[in-house]
Amino acid sequence: MLAKIIETKRAELPELRKRPLPAPPPLRPVQLKRAAGAPLALITEIKLRSPSAGPLSTVLSVAERARAYEAGGASMLSVLCDREYFDGDYSHLSEARAASSLPILCKEFVIDESQLDAARAYGADAVLLIVRCLSPEQLARLLGAAAERGLTVLTEIHAPEEAQVALDAGARLIGVNARDLDTLQLDAARAERVLSELPSHVTRLHLSGIKDEAQVQRCARSAVDAALIGEVLMRLADPQPLLSRLAAAARG
Repeated sequence: MLAKIIETKRAELPELRKRPLPAPPPLRPVQLKRAAGAPLALITEIKLRSPSAGPLSTVLSVAERARAYEAGGASMLSVLCDREYFDGDYSHLSEARAASSLPILCKEFVIDESQLDAARAYGADAVLLIVRCLSPEQLARLLGAAAERGLTVLTEIHAPEEAQVALDAGARLIGVNARDLDTLQLDAARAERVLSELPSHVTRLHLSGIKDEAQVQRCARSAVDAALIGEVLMRLADPQPLLSRLAAAARG
């Protein structure tokens, strides 16, 4: 699956490079590192479809969902921008930003600086880089290019050996995806092990697979700084009640 997505990204680049971009808005600060006693930060996702789950709820617009997430206690919004596999678009960044004061993560399969330019222009404050999609040299180059644009980088890893690749490239905000992007299978226990082995100076995020208060509490009682909540909220026409309960659980 991941190989297919990257092939699609390469095919999209010529059109993206020619795309007129709006003037980028001011950046919003991204602060996810937990102080002692602080609650777990929750990053809530806006995606209309996924290869693993299929179509998700479209009852709420991107803007309406962004407002519901902020009201429910989210610390940050993650917005899918891939069109082919997730029904996303860079314009969804602008829609979410106009509706919410929260910082926004552009969640895309980034392989080229033109994608960073689009993310910044449409209102992202942070961007995702996936170690499995990039060579170590590409990862280091894109980390530097994102920094030049003022974008915070969330570096995603899956396997333990990818952690050192991310650290060597200079990553300081690292998320461990419980879902294997090749097979789409979840393994929360493996993700917890990888997270526990990251050095303490790194901001640590648990990505994918969290569905209930017990799982949020488990993250909150660990050294994890933030967790991404995705499909469980995207299946709901009204995600705010569940998110409010998850935010309460995030306080431990």
